[in-house]
Formats: sequence, structure tokens, C-alpha cells
Amino acid sequence: MGENSTDIIINRAPSSHIGAVDFDNLSFGNTFTDHMLMCDFRNGKWETPVIKPYEPFLIDPSAKVFHYGQAIFEGMKAYKDEHDDIWLFRPDQNHDRFNKSAERLAMPSVPEEIFIGGMKTLIGLEKEWVKKGRGNSLYIRPFMIAIGPGVIAAPSTQYRFMIILSPARSYYSGEVKVIIAEHYSRAANGGIGAAKAAGNYSAQFYPTRLANDMGYQQIIWTDDATHTKLEEAGTMNVFFRINDTLYTAPTSERILDGVTRKSIIDLAARENIKVEVRSVLVSELMEAAGNGSLKEIFGAGTAAVINPIVGFCYQDKYHELPKMENSFASELKEKLTNIQYKLGEDTFGWTVKI
Repeated sequence: MGENSTDIIINRAPSSHIGAVDFDNLSFGNTFTDHMLMCDFRNGKWETPVIKPYEPFLIDPSAKVFHYGQAIFEGMKAYKDEHDDIWLFRPDQNHDRFNKSAERLAMPSVPEEIFIGGMKTLIGLEKEWVKKGRGNSLYIRPFMIAIGPGVIAAPSTQYRFMIILSPARSYYSGEVKVIIAEHYSRAANGGIGAAKAAGNYSAQFYPTRLANDMGYQQIIWTDDATHTKLEEAGTMNVFFRINDTLYTAPTSERILDGVTRKSIIDLAARENIKVEVRSVLVSELMEAAGNGSLKEIFGAGTAAVINPIVGFCYQDKYHELPKMENSFASELKEKLTNIQYKLGEDTFGWTVKI
């Protein structure tokens, strides 16, 4: 028997499995909460969202998601402050980007009342899964897939939007060494690189595995046409510190408009750290590494927030970065997470209470 809440049908799980979860030893993205949100698009309109127990579902073998890759997603987090209030971080940015991804893959846009309204209702139901303390969070995965049947090469007419939740601890991947791409590309002009499409990530797996086999954790991707411009690091946006200036590539058809990326740019400006948003050339990086002016490289994304890079390889030569006492990476990460956990003043109005 469901209960109706602001046009969302809620079917509660008969019991919770939260008691069986070891919150001190969570593997990122492998544990999920008791409930999920599901909402189907049929006959040209969205149906009533349903929150139901987390479980597998049946789907037609000819569903377009399997054959033509119509699948998009977002990555977000919820945080619990010292007063047990739960906060989202810039959810409007994720909603906007989700719908841009949907448009690029010929999928329907998801209304705010389903994306953000449904998310707030779902997290409110699962509030015990959000643990207090810096480093603890609830990872939020909204996604949409094409469920319409038929193997004709055309967009689906039926879609499923879902939100699943996963409790998370601080994301630490150890020392990250990267290799600069000279052959493989993450995205191309006119392609879907700026969309958060599932296919972008599957295309990265093989070259990343080759990098792993060589002893590197990630790839710094370069532009597809000339491989002379530095663009992203693994699945994250990337920043370079040369002397006391941060550089990062502008967003484009090839580069994801990262929420953490744009937040770091604004935060750096507030802290009087000079930032230049422009194409950074491999040749510039090599020159800076050679003359000692290259101080830091770090990735920026939702999972890790900021992930420092300790060194990079280009044309079979490895370059170690200096150990920085007061790095921009650590300073900006602390200030950004202070905002997210309500430990510092949110001068930007980025946080949204559930």
C-alpha cells in the first residue's frame, strides 16, 4: 500500500538493512540504501514517480539502452551537518547538466519537481544513511535509460529515470601518477564529450587499462585533433599550478562542465588565487616541469573533490612533482568541503537544505 507525497508514490521497504552495513569500511559505490526512485516516460509524458524498495527490475532484451547506448547519469552528494540537517551541494547545476546530456542524446528532459523534488523526498526517507562527520556523505546517482523495445536504429519513445543512493566515505585512491595521452582520445569535436553519457566512460576503460599496466593510475586526455592541448584527467577535470597561477581548460564540446571545477574556480577567486581558464599546451607543461615552475597538478570531481597528482609521464619520460607544504589543492579542498559540511560560511549560496 503506497502513500502519496507531493505526487510521489512511496512504497516503503518492510525492513531496513542499515544495521548490517559497516559504515567504517565502505567500498565506494557498492552499498545502496533501502529505497530507490523510479519514474517512466511514456506516451510523450512523465508518469508519477514511485519510491520503492531497492531491487532489480525486468527490462525488454530489445530495450534501446542495450543496443544504441541511450544512457546518461549524474553524480552528486548529500552531507549531514553537526545539527543533523542534510544539505545538497549545487543540485541545480546537476539538474541543468543532466538535461543538457538528455538533449544531446535525444532523450526527454526531466522536470525539476521529479529530479530535485524526488531526490529530496528520497533522501528524506533515507536520512539515517547520511552519517555526520567530514568525509562521510551520501552519494547520489540519478540516471536515465532508454527502455523502449525494438532494434531499429532510432531514439526510444520510452525512458526510465531513476535515483539510487550509496553511503560513502572519503574517497582516497593513494598516490596518483598519470600518463599524457598521445593516441587515444576521450572525446571529439561534435561528439558527446560534454554530456555525462555512459558511453564516454566505457570508451575510457581500455586506454586506462593500458595505462594501469604501465604503472599509471589515470590518463590526462589531450585534444583529439592534435594531442597538444591538455583537457581532463581520468574522469575528472584537471588543474595545473604554474608558479602561483592555476590553469584549467575551458569547457567545450569535448570537456565536461564539472560542478566541482566551476566551484574551485569561484573559490580560488574569493581566496585571491589567480586562475586562468584557457587551453593549456603539453609543450607549456613540459617547459614548466623543466624549469621548476610547475608546482601542482590535481583532478577535480564529485567523488574525490580534489585528487592531487604526484607525477606524469610523457613520451616515456616520467616527471615527479615537488612536495608542496601548503598546496593549493589542500587549501581549496578544505575550504570547499567546509562549505559542503556547513563548517564554513557559504558565501556563494551553493548549499540547499533538504
